[in-house]
Amino acid sequence: MENSSYPKFTFTWIGGLVLVAGLFIGTMAVTFFGSFWKIAFRENLELKDWFLMLTNAVGFLTAIAFFDFFIVRPSTGKKLNFNFSPTNFYTYILIFPMMLGMMFISEFITSLIPVTGPFWGKYYEYFAQLMEQLTFEPVIMIIMTVIMAPIFEEIIFRGIIQKGLMNKGVDPKRAIFYASVIFGLIHGNPWQFVGAVLLGGVLGLVYYKTKSLLLPMLLHGFNNLCSSMLVTYTKSESFADALKISEWVILAVGIVLFSLFYYLFMKKNKVHYAEI
Repeated sequence: MENSSYPKFTFTWIGGLVLVAGLFIGTMAVTFFGSFWKIAFRENLELKDWFLMLTNAVGFLTAIAFFDFFIVRPSTGKKLNFNFSPTNFYTYILIFPMMLGMMFISEFITSLIPVTGPFWGKYYEYFAQLMEQLTFEPVIMIIMTVIMAPIFEEIIFRGIIQKGLMNKGVDPKRAIFYASVIFGLIHGNPWQFVGAVLLGGVLGLVYYKTKSLLLPMLLHGFNNLCSSMLVTYTKSESFADALKISEWVILAVGIVLFSLFYYLFMKKNKVHYAEI
């Protein structure tokens, strides 16, 4: 899986702490800048949609930079870099329907999680209110969810965590699972956790087989674009609501799509991928 062009770093709990520290310091730096601006120029930048986008970008970039300078370079003597090469067109035909199938399956499973009751109801209400507060202008939302999030999150969860675990000798299936669970946990709520873990599994699988971060980034962007379009035009992230069909139909279509294209991608696709 590796050659001399890419550093063979490993991921441990120390690396996790470095990522968290970088994210915290980057985010706090932008927050302090916002406070300074408010005092100096009497303008609250936090009320502007683009400021949250800037905060996220700086936080992610700082986290990646910290991991590069404090983990990768001291242990490998090389700078952090990844394979972003495209692959043959046939592979794209296989992975996008597979991803869509898992999106349908995850929607069905998520729909089974209660949104009412003494505990779940209050939790869901809090989550819904939080999402309403984070509503952006359409352009800002697309930039954040469809471009920035796929790039930064795939670098961290697949490129650093999953690959670092496999470099350490962790079985690929376990590495994909661990990275997907961490990916789910950072979303902070059970409704997004389920989808993030399942979709993270597909992203991790595609990265493991193709060796290119470009493909999971494109798939991640595709997933987020679909969610953004559903929220924008239907006020719901549900394909079933948008199409006016049963969640059971969504599940059946999802199982067929995922099973068929998973089989074609994993069993019938004879292309051998390598990092160049």
